[in-house]
Amino acid sequence: MDAFTVVFGGLLAFVVTILLLGMFSKRSALDILDWEPTRSPEVEAQNDVDDVAQMIAAQNELRRRRGLPERDEQQIEASVRRHRAELDEQRQRYSWPES
Repeated sequence: MDAFTVVFGGLLAFVVTILLLGMFSKRSALDILDWEPTRSPEVEAQNDVDDVAQMIAAQNELRRRRGLPERDEQQIEASVRRHRAELDEQRQRYSWPES
């Protein structure tokens, strides 16, 4: 038997053993790793709100430099709705007819 066969066979046996242990274990991966989220969902939601406010402020700064009026969140949402409606219309116009 050559060394490659022994090493490859041992590695394959190791991987199969690990997979079988994972499949038949009663504990979840979170229990094994003792994992807990680092931040609460409330903190994550607040971070998302803060991120949106920072992005709008950055866009408004660029718009001021170019001499354009500032936009608020409602105007941006209306713009997104218009663009989505345009994309839906284009998709319907250019889609293949269903048979």
